[in-house]
Amino acid sequence: MKPAPFEYHAPRTVDDALALLAEHAAEDGRVLAGGQSLVPTMAFRLARPGHLIDINGIDALDRIEARDGALAIGALVRHAAFHRPVADGPLGALLSAVVRHVAHYPIRQRGTFCGSLAHADPAAEWCCVAAALDAEIVARRSGGERVIPAAAFFEGVMTTALEDDELLAEVRLPLLPGDTRFGFQEFSRRAGDFGIAMALAAFRLDGGRMREVRIGLGGAEDRARRLKEAEEALEGAAPGEDAFAAAAEAAAGAIDPMEDVSTTAAYRRDLVRVLTRRALEDAAR
Repeated sequence: MKPAPFEYHAPRTVDDALALLAEHAAEDGRVLAGGQSLVPTMAFRLARPGHLIDINGIDALDRIEARDGALAIGALVRHAAFHRPVADGPLGALLSAVVRHVAHYPIRQRGTFCGSLAHADPAAEWCCVAAALDAEIVARRSGGERVIPAAAFFEGVMTTALEDDELLAEVRLPLLPGDTRFGFQEFSRRAGDFGIAMALAAFRLDGGRMREVRIGLGGAEDRARRLKEAEEALEGAAPGEDAFAAAAEAAAGAIDPMEDVSTTAAYRRDLVRVLTRRALEDAAR
């Protein structure tokens, strides 16, 4: 298959890219970064952008830096950047643990962290991370920018709060306290396939009790999100089999699982129960 005709643009600055987005938003202007989702859909003519705005020449977007208590990840940072820790402490280790679940090695060399969030596939690992850690998504347009919390950014299957004339320029993840423990579990039919369900667990121990508990879910529902019901079952409790089982049941009961030709809602619910417990067990080790 070949894509439908489009006009190609290669801006060299962020301002130029934003101007192009503003000019061509009505003609379904699209941003090209890694292209691992956009290009295949164009090839099958499921996406037919009239204008393709290639931001790969904008060096200012290819940065990772810690500032103001957060890790700022620019729009051109590839998945492969996280093969090694990009930050000291638990956050760097968490990102390095999760990235091995992202697709396959060649895709990780080209695809981008921010592009994954902009695409908003419910089965995307970075969406789960962003939701669990309450990431801030920086959307820029000509004349200004806004910061969107992850909980408000993901609106449904491949649907976000990003406007047509906005560029997802940066994602900010909070730097986790040094004593944060974490675990991540995902189930897919084959390595590199889309995750049918995944769970991220993180907490701190204070006097043998779990504090600042975070439970993130991906793959099972139409969007990634935090599971407050599971977090409430754990906050202030001692880590252990009973607490983890209660949180896993709370997680399974709180979701509205998707169903498709190969996976029933009941199967996804059970996966959430199992993966939540396993992620917590990993965090407690």
